[in-house]
Amino acid sequence: MTRENHRKTAFLGVLLAGVTAFGATPASAAPEAASRPASPPPVSDFRGVNWADPRDNYADDAVVPSGLSTSDSYATAYAKSRAIIGGFSELGANTVRLPVNPTSVNGPFWKAYRGAIDAATARGFKVILGYWEADNAKDGKIDDQAAWDQMWARITSAYARNSKVYFEPMNEPFGYTSQEWRDVAARWVTNHRFIPRDRILIGGIKYSEDVKPVCADSRLDGTRIALHNYGFWHTDWTSVDQWKQDFKERIGSCASRTILDEFGATMTSGLDYNGPVNGSNEIAYIQAATDTIREMGLGSVYWPGLRTGDTYSLTTLHCTGTRLSLTVNNPSGLDRLHWAWKQ
Repeated sequence: MTRENHRKTAFLGVLLAGVTAFGATPASAAPEAASRPASPPPVSDFRGVNWADPRDNYADDAVVPSGLSTSDSYATAYAKSRAIIGGFSELGANTVRLPVNPTSVNGPFWKAYRGAIDAATARGFKVILGYWEADNAKDGKIDDQAAWDQMWARITSAYARNSKVYFEPMNEPFGYTSQEWRDVAARWVTNHRFIPRDRILIGGIKYSEDVKPVCADSRLDGTRIALHNYGFWHTDWTSVDQWKQDFKERIGSCASRTILDEFGATMTSGLDYNGPVNGSNEIAYIQAATDTIREMGLGSVYWPGLRTGDTYSLTTLHCTGTRLSLTVNNPSGLDRLHWAWKQ
């Protein structure tokens, strides 16, 4: 393949979503019943970024994406999120993955946090809501079954009828065996049978690193499947072809259901992801990941589009009150996403 730039991104330092985002929440921002599309979008239509908590999404207290605050009102969270989602749209994204946990949903922050979800769907974005466990109980299993059930009941009650919202029961269920995790996932699907299966993302086994066992489980037929893969898992691999083979082994014949909803590399060190590999593990990995997304028609959600303090973050946040904007950290990294997204 050629390594040409497929979309001009020489706007490093140029503000994205530079318009002021403030004022009262529009009446249309309230959650509304959205009819189910006549036919579900293919996974390739998921072109997105993660929006994450600066501390990482493993948190015992409320998980709060960068730029938001637990002191925000609904209107403030909506205004901030409108600006940030506008910045993600300028990147070419149409999907955002947001974290949830019991504290953020079952507690007082939920009212404000819904402003972020509603701002995204109002922009036409798909929103993936994924559960992260607490950092003080990080064992790859659900921390508190009752609290988890309550969280999902509250989320699905609010958004079951909004076709833009998707549900990921757990991020990286590494504490379960394959059978245990598939049992947990199957129970979630059964207990939430009112949710169309094409709006459910079931993580692959372990660190969401292998989707084939989930794909083969007939109880989970019709669901989407979430895959994770990172370059730091094999820092000695500097071959694009080796990385591409690794991706294909994790996916098997399940590409039509697979969304790579976490993948990423350093965006703040000046690496040229369009250039020759020259022994760089990260360049080889990103080129392979974006080639694979394009060639196999995968969905993809980069980690992260925004997370303050994360060297993998595609953007940097600039903010004063509700006046928020984003700048791109690495234009060549964005070029690779555009290649993956056929933009």
